[in-house]
Amino acid sequence: MNGPADDSSPGRSCPLHYRYPPSVFARLPAVRAETLYVVGGLYGNRPALDAILTLFAREQGAKALVFNGDFNWFNVDAAGFEIVNKVVLSHIALRGNVETELASDARGAGCGCAYPEWVPDNEVRRSNQILEQLRHTANRFPALRQQLGQLPMHLVAQVGAARVGVVHGDARSLAGWEFDVRALDDPAQREQLNSAFAGAEVDGFASSHTCLPALRGFSVAGRDHWVINNGAAGMPNFADTNFGLLTRISTSGAPPGLSLYGLSTADIFIDALPILYDQIQWLAEFCTNWPPGSPGYESYYKRILGGPDYEVGRAKLRGAAT
Repeated sequence: MNGPADDSSPGRSCPLHYRYPPSVFARLPAVRAETLYVVGGLYGNRPALDAILTLFAREQGAKALVFNGDFNWFNVDAAGFEIVNKVVLSHIALRGNVETELASDARGAGCGCAYPEWVPDNEVRRSNQILEQLRHTANRFPALRQQLGQLPMHLVAQVGAARVGVVHGDARSLAGWEFDVRALDDPAQREQLNSAFAGAEVDGFASSHTCLPALRGFSVAGRDHWVINNGAAGMPNFADTNFGLLTRISTSGAPPGLSLYGLSTADIFIDALPILYDQIQWLAEFCTNWPPGSPGYESYYKRILGGPDYEVGRAKLRGAAT
């Protein structure tokens, strides 16, 4: 099973208010740009945020930076919470499940991750604990909580001639897993994907949420489409690495040597860009907030130190150039 488990328990459930039909994307674009950055899963990593802003500042022409959710997570210190949110909210932002739950007083969805059945129960439990600690910090900033709750769940952008659906999860849910690499590569899920593109009237989707990156191209009714999931901007995405990823969608190719992998269509270039943040600074900040024995440390320290058991070759488009 590649979607969320049929479970009403906190951390696995998908609340009804998270859901929407693919047809919500069949609308006029809210953003028009020559270059679009989509940054999902910052997870409160301030050094990564600094690196992203530096990359974005170097881009020329009409450009837009979109944070597509879960920009909060590890930033349980008051200063980190305030800085990350104020900077992110000065740009275009969507709410992820983390921001949605922080803005709400309800507790039934836990972290709101809608974890599939293959995610171990202890991981789900620790994620719920992380969310509760972060909620305690967020409650000190009622104005920011209100802003988070008012953020949209999805966005349509126009980059050149291409229409792009920007989501946190997938084409149907804020916390959906249809754009997880397992689902994208599962032939049994192809009909769902085809129907999503048919209803959305977009050329491609840019997402995050599932924490593992992927880039895939598809042909639906004779028309080329694509999905790119940047995995995480604020954590390593591949084994033995210590950089995050963001999605760059542009009418021009990425500067030489900057793209880790990508694809080009008749209209645009879609690339995964490494985010080379200060690993020493980030490890120090993380361990201050999440010392050994804490839920954050138990779930994420090994990944932050050296990445997940996942290779670049699994993420990139089959046959795509490095």
